[in-house]
Amino acid sequence: MSVYRDVLIVTDVQKDFCPGGPLAVKDGNAVVPVINKILKMEQFDRVVGTQDWHPRDQVSFASNNAEKYPFEQIVIGEITQTLWPDHCVAGTDGAKFHPDLNTDMFDLIIRKGTNPSVDSYSAFLENDKKMKTGLDGYLNSVGADRVYLCGLATDYCVYYSAMDAAGFGFKTYVIIDACRGIDVPKGNIDRCIAEMKKKGIEIITTEKLKDRR
Repeated sequence: MSVYRDVLIVTDVQKDFCPGGPLAVKDGNAVVPVINKILKMEQFDRVVGTQDWHPRDQVSFASNNAEKYPFEQIVIGEITQTLWPDHCVAGTDGAKFHPDLNTDMFDLIIRKGTNPSVDSYSAFLENDKKMKTGLDGYLNSVGADRVYLCGLATDYCVYYSAMDAAGFGFKTYVIIDACRGIDVPKGNIDRCIAEMKKKGIEIITTEKLKDRR
């Protein structure tokens, strides 16, 4: 029986997060050729893709909160929630993966943010830190112990997914040249990278990835 150890998580490389989308990450489409190059290396035993997959009434949409605007923050229950433009609505064109991304090598797709009452940045947990997506169980079931993350955005979905991966006991890496960030508020990318390092998450590049086998 094979033991699967290394898993790549390709985070939210969706049309709405790329130039022209309502929540476009600066140069977000630049990660696509880098990720495709990584996939061609065939270094991973499993590849997981993630998608934001929001209902139209998602609480994190500024449009669903009276007299509020994108990038404002509100408190919902005990959670401080940043409000966003409507994006990645389930089943819409903008929720699709970038058309040039090689999704043929994805073994599993995790859709998150499906709960209208709470957002989900992480591929592992909703923002209440209670409800799981099931990704940790999948990784355990295939014997994974090293997780590598890339995609969008460095300081939100990649960051939260990496922190949770480490929290679940996986050795965690972020392939930084295969990520792009929002940097809201200003300086958020640097802050998140520093916090990931404190957590023991290794920040590497595609070139360093070649030495990891």
